[in-house]
Amino acid sequence: MKKYLSLVLFAHSIFAMPFAFIGFFLALSTTEHTFSAMNLVYMVLCMVFARNAAMAFNRYLDRHFDIKNPRTAVRDIPAGRISAKSAFWFTLSNCVLFIFTTWFINPVCFYLSPVALAVVLGYSYTKRFTPLCHLVLGIGLGLAPLGSYLLVTGEFHYLPVLFSLAVVCWVSGFDIIYSLQDDEFDKQENLYSIPAWLGRKKALQVSSVLHIFSVIFVVLPFFFTPLGWFYVVGVLIFVSLLIYQHSLVKPNDLSKVTLAFGTTNGIASVFFAICFLLDVYFRNS
Repeated sequence: MKKYLSLVLFAHSIFAMPFAFIGFFLALSTTEHTFSAMNLVYMVLCMVFARNAAMAFNRYLDRHFDIKNPRTAVRDIPAGRISAKSAFWFTLSNCVLFIFTTWFINPVCFYLSPVALAVVLGYSYTKRFTPLCHLVLGIGLGLAPLGSYLLVTGEFHYLPVLFSLAVVCWVSGFDIIYSLQDDEFDKQENLYSIPAWLGRKKALQVSSVLHIFSVIFVVLPFFFTPLGWFYVVGVLIFVSLLIYQHSLVKPNDLSKVTLAFGTTNGIASVFFAICFLLDVYFRNS
C-alpha cells in the first residue's frame, strides 16, 4: 500500500480535493438539494479513484523518460519498486472503480465519467506534442468543483464553472513553475513545456498571468451569490500565497521550487476551502 501511495503521490490530492468540497457544498448552499452522507462518500471515492488512475498512468507512460532524468529516476517504476505491469493494472482498476462509483450517483455523472477519465488520462500524452500540456493538467483538476456540483444536483450551472476556471488557471500556473526543473531535459528529449518553449523568464511571466486570472475567477462569485467575510479572508490568503510562491522562484534560482509547488499551493487550497466552508456554515446557521 505504501508503494502505491508513493506511486500516485497521494499527498498531492490536497490540491484538488478541497475544491471538490467547495463544489459539493456550493451546490447544497445555492440549491434546494439536501445533504447526503452517501453522496459525500461517493465524491471522495471518485476523487481518489480518478486521481489514482491519472497519476499511475502518468508514471506508467513516462517510465522511459523518468529513468533518463536524474530528478525522476528515483520514482517507483524506474527504481524498480513497482513494475510497469502493476502500475498499468492499478490504473485500469481505478478507472473501473471510478465509473462503477458514478453509476450509483446519477445518470449525468455516469455518462460523463468516460469524458472525465479521457481528460485526466489524456494529459499524460500532451507533453509529447504541445507546450499547452499545463493547461490540460489544469482542466483535469478543474473538473473537481464542477464534478462535485453535478454529483449533488445532476445539473450544470455557471457558479461551479467559475471555481473550475480558477483551478484551471491556478494549477496550470504552478505546474509551469514545477516544470522549470526539467526545461533542459525536455529540450533534449523533444518534450514540450512552456519553460522549454519560451525559456524560464517568459514561462514565469505566463505563470503569473494565469495566476492573475485565477484570482479573478475566485473573486467573481461575489457578484453571483451571497458570500461573507470568511470568503474574503479565504481569497486574501489564496492571493497572498500565490504572490509568495512567485517570490520564491527566479529564472536563475530554482532551489525553492518544491516549497513553491507543494507546500505553498497545498496550504492555499486547504485554507481557501476552509474559509469557504465556514462562510457557508455561518450564512446558513
